[in-house]
Amino acid sequence: AGTRAATRIRQRVPFVEGIALVVVVVVVAMAAVGPLIAPYDPYAVDLTRSLLPPSAEHWFGTDANGRDVLSRVLHGARVTLPATLVVIAASTVIGVLIGTVAALGGKVVDEVLMRITDIGLSLPAIILALGLSAALGPGLSSAVIALSLTWWPGYARLARTLVREVKDAEYVDAARVLGVPQPRLIFRHILPNALNTLYVQTTVDVGAVMLVISGLSFIGVGAQVPSAEWGAMIAGEANNLTNAWWAVALPGLALLLTALAFNLVGDWLRVRNDPTIRREAR
Repeated sequence: AGTRAATRIRQRVPFVEGIALVVVVVVVAMAAVGPLIAPYDPYAVDLTRSLLPPSAEHWFGTDANGRDVLSRVLHGARVTLPATLVVIAASTVIGVLIGTVAALGGKVVDEVLMRITDIGLSLPAIILALGLSAALGPGLSSAVIALSLTWWPGYARLARTLVREVKDAEYVDAARVLGVPQPRLIFRHILPNALNTLYVQTTVDVGAVMLVISGLSFIGVGAQVPSAEWGAMIAGEANNLTNAWWAVALPGLALLLTALAFNLVGDWLRVRNDPTIRREAR
């Protein structure tokens, strides 16, 4: 029975991951061309069409201001996904820089930087981002800056571990003996080999960062209404949940599916890049 269950799981997982990959591709395509294919202006107000249910004319219905929800969801992908990727990119750069300096800078530097990193890891990123966003002023750019400054500790810890594993490898010692300059040694031999799996963690984090950005928008310190950012869309129509569920549920569904898809794809990449997990799966 256990063997049959494992076989069913192995047969099912590729299908689920394939669906998740399709969702990721669709969301990326929405961010690229969504505003071009949106059937209506996502910001055009028409109170005569307020809270229309889904129909052939408005597939996702309309919101309280008569705006087409489908058009806003398509446009929102261009707002939410790029903001998420900016946070991931900025946090990765900061984390890799601090982690690399800690791994290569000696015991004192390592201790100081890692204790700062531990403090960052001990505090919830969303709470720190909330405080910084409020201090910077409500807006999507404030949320992006605040989250970029609070999301890096995990990358710093991971980068330190990976660089320390590689810095004493034989090929690095050989390059050092041959007189390779330190900057070239770091950027040509250590970092490319140490961080070649970092993209797995960044893929997993896309969903989490997206949820935090939308959460900040929902509570009013991120993107502001009437922005088509998914969290702001949910916040703007929260009062209409009982009589116009589509205006809240469909943007929320887009957010949920996107975050879930990125998590599944990230887990799949982790399995593919971890030989221990592959051996256990076999």
